[in-house]
Amino acid sequence: MAQTTVTVKDLVDHTRLTIVAGHDYLDRVITTADISRPGLEMTGYFTYYAPERVQLLGITETSFSERMNHDELLMVYRKMASEQTPAFVVSTNLPIADELKQAAEEAHIPILNTRLTSSQILSNMTYYLGGELAPRQSVHGVLIDVHGLGVLITGDAGIGKTESALELIQQGKARLVADDRVDIHQEDEQRLIGQPSEVLQNLMEVRGVGIIDVQQVYGAVSVRSHASIMLNIHLSNGKIGEENFDRLGNEHEYLDVLGVKIKKMVVPVTPGRNTASVIDAAAVKFRTQSMGYDALETLQKRMDVAIQENQKEDEEAKKHD
Repeated sequence: MAQTTVTVKDLVDHTRLTIVAGHDYLDRVITTADISRPGLEMTGYFTYYAPERVQLLGITETSFSERMNHDELLMVYRKMASEQTPAFVVSTNLPIADELKQAAEEAHIPILNTRLTSSQILSNMTYYLGGELAPRQSVHGVLIDVHGLGVLITGDAGIGKTESALELIQQGKARLVADDRVDIHQEDEQRLIGQPSEVLQNLMEVRGVGIIDVQQVYGAVSVRSHASIMLNIHLSNGKIGEENFDRLGNEHEYLDVLGVKIKKMVVPVTPGRNTASVIDAAAVKFRTQSMGYDALETLQKRMDVAIQENQKEDEEAKKHD
C-alpha cells in the first residue's frame, strides 16, 4: 500500500498559493492533510501544537498578533517554526509580520500567501493533500467510465478485459481511465477514486496488436484522468452450468479495497458471448438500481400476481366440480 510524497512545491503548484519567502526551501515534505489554525498558539499555549501540519494564518491570528510586542511575537513564531513544520500560509493577502519572516528564515521554512479567504484556501489545501496523501492500492484490471459510472473490470490474464473495454470505447459508450494497473485511493469513507499510473496514462495493450494511445486514436473525449469506482465486474472463465453463477442478479458480492466495499458482479465469459454488451448492461442495471428501480423486484411482483390469479382460478374450478 503506497503513499505519495508531497512537497511544499507540489502544494503551491496545485493550489492558489504564491511564494513570499523561502524559495530555496520548497522541497520540505508534507506528511499530513490536516491544516492547523494556530489560534491558541498565538497566546503561547503549545501543549497540543501539531508542528507537522501546514500552519494557516488568517484574519483572526493576524489581528491578535497586532496586539503583541516584538519580543512576544518573535518568541511565538520561533516556537511555531519547528523542524517538522512544512510551511506558513497567510490568507486574504494579509500583511506578513517581520517577526514571522525572521522566524521562518531561521528555520528554513517557506512563507506562502493567497488572496483567497482562510476557509477557501483551507478547503483547497485539504482536498488536494487528502487525495495525494491517502493510502493507495494498485489493482490489476481495467477502469472505464460507462455512462458516467466508474466500472472496474477484473479477471484472469487473457480473459478479454482490455478488448471488452476497447469495444465499449469504440462504440462511444465508455471512456478509458486506466488499463492493466489501476491506482486506487480512498477519497472518503465511502468513495474510491481510481486513476492510471503516469507511465500508462491513456494507453491500452491489446494482445496481438500492441500498444494503443486511446486519446490519439479515438479523441480526447474517449479518456478520463480519474473516476469514482462504483462497480466491479469480474470476468470468469467458468461455464454457465458448471459453476454456481447468479442467474437473477440477486447475489450480494462485494470487492473490498482499502476497507471500502464495491458492488461486485461475476460475469462468465463463454464463446460467442458479447462480453462488452454484458458489461454495458450491467452498468445500466446498477445505475437504475441506484435510482430506485429493481427489475428483479418487478419480476417477483409479477410472479406473485400470477400465482394469486392461478390460485383463484384453481379455487373457482374446485367450486364448479
